[in-house]
Amino acid sequence: MDKIPFNKPFLTGKETTYIEDAVNRGKLSGNGYYTNLCQSWFTDNYGFKKALLTTSCTDALEMCAILCNLQPGDEVIVPSFTFVSTALAFVREKANIIFADSCEDNPNIDADLVESLITERTKAIVPVHYAGVACDMTKLRQIADKYNVLLVEDAAQAIDSYYIDPVTQKQLPLGTIGHLSAFSFHETKNIISGEGGLLGINAPEYIKRSEIIWEKGTNRAEFFRGEVNKYGWVDNGSSFLPSEMTAAFLWAQLEQIRNIQNKRISLWNKYYQLLKPLADKGCFKMPVIPSYAVNNAHMFYIVCNSLEERTRLIDHLKGHGILAVYHYLSLHKSAYYKDFYQGAELPNCDKFSDTLLRLPLYYELTENQVEYICDQIYSFFSTAH
Repeated sequence: MDKIPFNKPFLTGKETTYIEDAVNRGKLSGNGYYTNLCQSWFTDNYGFKKALLTTSCTDALEMCAILCNLQPGDEVIVPSFTFVSTALAFVREKANIIFADSCEDNPNIDADLVESLITERTKAIVPVHYAGVACDMTKLRQIADKYNVLLVEDAAQAIDSYYIDPVTQKQLPLGTIGHLSAFSFHETKNIISGEGGLLGINAPEYIKRSEIIWEKGTNRAEFFRGEVNKYGWVDNGSSFLPSEMTAAFLWAQLEQIRNIQNKRISLWNKYYQLLKPLADKGCFKMPVIPSYAVNNAHMFYIVCNSLEERTRLIDHLKGHGILAVYHYLSLHKSAYYKDFYQGAELPNCDKFSDTLLRLPLYYELTENQVEYICDQIYSFFSTAH
């Protein structure tokens, strides 16, 4: 069998057609036809008050950090088991990062521990919906409201995923529950544009300023809508706006979101079905989808019993042409931040750093390839045990 990469970007076939159309329309710098198509798609389908395309999820998070209006010494609660951008966006605004541990059975922030981290300096809580699986948003929203702090959802991996309200049983799109949210369209995500992101705004009081920050600190968006007769520098900001070519690429993906999601979910379920007998024997742990969460099949992972066993399994799979990878290292132990960290041990974050293993999952992966990958995992554990 041919080598199986960890990821392969999927193209619908319309990307270059729409990019050519964007070029022919004569506006390339962004906030044009395709930008507005994509942004309207997000507000219409998921209910954001406002959606703004960005050049990356990192930029969307940096916009969130600016909108939080942080002052030196303010604190932001962030999970340690996440990508560096989740914390870095707020570090750039001079915030102190308060790292929180993961749940014992899944990598999401442990909502039961968050209230103990709140102080009079806390300005924001930033849950990350790891693998597109919802954090406990009822608990987090209650804490945010109780202490009057902002709730910023890092939904980088969570497009088309939902939180099930425990009272109404209504499915709420992830990214629409907090005050602000950030999504990624990096080539490793379900829906892609190479690089790209989205800022979701759910609190109306942040809409006007978000547009100014998005447009390099100017009121240019208001000018083009005819709301002011000239525009100038009025606030903080940067060049967060992507080009029309990026938006055109993204539009081709959004048109096919149901097809893409259905295929990924089918592959995820195939993995789960085939590997569950090994998990039942204690060889590793499977992903946990809480009762309040919906699975968007962003990734399939297993949690090994030790770092040493994970390393050997990675080597075994690589030897059979399969690229499986570990994920984040705990940020509180990173080379950049470890000398600043003065909090408690975060054992669950460290456990996932040492033992979580991501398996290949992408649109063009076949069921036969999933079966081959699972066969090799069975082969490894039959030898190891």
